[in-house]
Amino acid sequence: MEGFIATGLIGISLGSQYTLLALGFTLIFGILGVVNFAHGGFYVMGGYVAYYCTSMLGLSYPVALLIAVGSTAMLGWLFETLILERVIEDHQATLMVTMGFYLVMATAILMIFGAESPEFSFPIAGVWRAGGVYFPYANMVVLGVCLAAIVLVYWLVYRTNLGRAMRAMAEDRAVASALGMRTKVLFPFAFALATGLAGLTGALVTPILALAPHVGDPVLAFSFLTVILGGLGSVTGATVAAFIVGLVEAYAAVYLGGSKGALTLFVLVLIILVIRPQGLLGKEVRRA
Repeated sequence: MEGFIATGLIGISLGSQYTLLALGFTLIFGILGVVNFAHGGFYVMGGYVAYYCTSMLGLSYPVALLIAVGSTAMLGWLFETLILERVIEDHQATLMVTMGFYLVMATAILMIFGAESPEFSFPIAGVWRAGGVYFPYANMVVLGVCLAAIVLVYWLVYRTNLGRAMRAMAEDRAVASALGMRTKVLFPFAFALATGLAGLTGALVTPILALAPHVGDPVLAFSFLTVILGGLGSVTGATVAAFIVGLVEAYAAVYLGGSKGALTLFVLVLIILVIRPQGLLGKEVRRA
């Protein structure tokens, strides 16, 4: 029983990490209509910025987190404003541009830091024990920061005028623009928010898992899987799906093994999408 509870805690921690990634992914798709294939690159960049700040500059880890968020958000803002905005109406072009930018980011990181994984460890060690339940302090901190960030994103999206404008833009871009909502402001802000969340996740998670130039590949895959499962453009659906994916991955990995765990996850997603092609909380699109 204790092992079951401990695995559940790990699954919730994974779910909170996937939620940050999925929220950013779905915000970009819902508001800009862009599938951001560079999302994994911003995750990797967040990890390397945090590593550089702590190992090379000697800054504290919390300061490194803030710098990682700020730098990835700023790069996302510049990328959307200077490059993506020029092809925003061409869906095929946005796919190619974001994929190309991811390759540029991965190659630049490879040239600067090399192919080998640097020694980047989480500053807090040890394990919390309660009876027979064990939960690493590092995962506990990551869970707390991720949950705080999730609450902040929900407050921004659902409780502020800026969030209402972003949701209106996601619902009907033409009507929202006619009402005076400026895409030149909302699009870069949404992209910067999403990339900042990816950078935060990378800075939090890579010290625990691994940091390397191409660790963004599985991150992109899981982000896309989570958003599809939750329903494209649904913030709440992405959140629910992320925690489902985290829990299924944790329990399947422990009780079925790594490869069988991944297989179980994909089979579950396939079954859900067969039953609900629009995702858990996605809107059904009717065509004449």
